[in-house]
Amino acid sequence: MTLDPDQLGRSKSDLAKTLRRLRLEAGLTGDRLSVRCGISQSKISKIETGKLTPTLVDVERILRALGAPAALVREVSSLARTANTEWQDKRTSWRRGIEKRQAELASLESDATELRYFLPAMITGLLATPEYIRASLSHSPGDRAIIVGRKLERQVALYDESKSFTFLLTEQAVKWALLPPQAMAVQIDRLASLTHLPSVRIGVIPYGTLITRGPMNTFTVYDDRLATVESFTGRLAFRDHRDIQRYREIFSIFEESALFGDEARGRLSEWSMIYRG
Repeated sequence: MTLDPDQLGRSKSDLAKTLRRLRLEAGLTGDRLSVRCGISQSKISKIETGKLTPTLVDVERILRALGAPAALVREVSSLARTANTEWQDKRTSWRRGIEKRQAELASLESDATELRYFLPAMITGLLATPEYIRASLSHSPGDRAIIVGRKLERQVALYDESKSFTFLLTEQAVKWALLPPQAMAVQIDRLASLTHLPSVRIGVIPYGTLITRGPMNTFTVYDDRLATVESFTGRLAFRDHRDIQRYREIFSIFEESALFGDEARGRLSEWSMIYRG
């Protein structure tokens, strides 16, 4: 599937119009379709008016109830998958204000109970010292003091024992010199200290670890409902369960090769000492 940002914006309305048209062509009312596919009439109405984006499972159930041929099922399912993918442009995010982005992330972290972070390049704000956060914002607009404060506020979630955080960091991510040596040592020590929190698992992947999958992008998976993938120019958000499951599978591949617990703390101690000279 080729993802054009403009197409991502249109696909939700296109999907709603297509499903409504197919229902009308089949001569079914919303009530009758509801009975056939086991989806409430109010939900079907919201789907057809574009107020609710259906999952791929919802779309498949509707198409089966309409007796759609295989070729049409593939076409509409592809449209549904695109509708469940969102491109979040970084420049647009900056115009809206990075503070708003921090509020959105805090909401995602609050709603989720099982969070997975794959970090091949840098340390995420949830694990960062104030100095590291400030340095990471050097190319971002806005009031840095406010943004640093918002990022630090989000770290409170790590102490919520009803949640489960798993962070996987490559050696490059841990050792990338965003700060002078002593400050980097403090940052790495913070990672080691956070491994003792009951709700937090931090795994490290040292150089030389044999993994047949390349670390292409930073990504985060929130429960079974959302996966986000980072790039220099923006962020892709996937809500289709098949995409989310694929990212969970990829995460598991890296997780199996990571060091945790005492082994991770041992490596982090070694890397911290390198910066201390």
